[in-house]
Amino acid sequence: MAKSIGSARAAKATGGAATIESVADILERELQSVIVDWLARVDEEPDLKCIPLSFEERTGHLPYLLHDVIARLRLNAGTKAPISKAAAEHGDLRRKQGYTVAMAVEESRLLQVTIFTTLHKNTNELEFSKLLPDVVTIADEVDAQLKEQMLRFMAADAAEHAKGK
Repeated sequence: MAKSIGSARAAKATGGAATIESVADILERELQSVIVDWLARVDEEPDLKCIPLSFEERTGHLPYLLHDVIARLRLNAGTKAPISKAAAEHGDLRRKQGYTVAMAVEESRLLQVTIFTTLHKNTNELEFSKLLPDVVTIADEVDAQLKEQMLRFMAADAAEHAKGK
């Protein structure tokens, strides 16, 4: 019933048949707006803005991380996702740029908030029957990416300590 009401609303809003898209399709279509919206959120965080970075230095990793999220959403349920190479490289980059672990965690949190806000803005186009499992997949993928970033971050710290001894 809820799906038919949502579909009816979407059809009314578009003046015809509803265009229903998967979460992956919406994120792919909205990729640039996700990046811009994420940067706006980052710009509101003094802890993140204390490290001056250009637009490219701050956001250059996002298309790769988001493509990994989109690819994960398109995998068959139960398929183990590959480890994100982009996330590992991002962890190395942020450490070199002077980020702390807390700053990397905050960026990751803001990415999830931005993705979920984007989905909310596109409610009329969402395939509701798959929304909750896709939200779980997004959270799992972004958290797995954060884990990979932190593993690289800690490995670099350990290597630095080993050199110092």
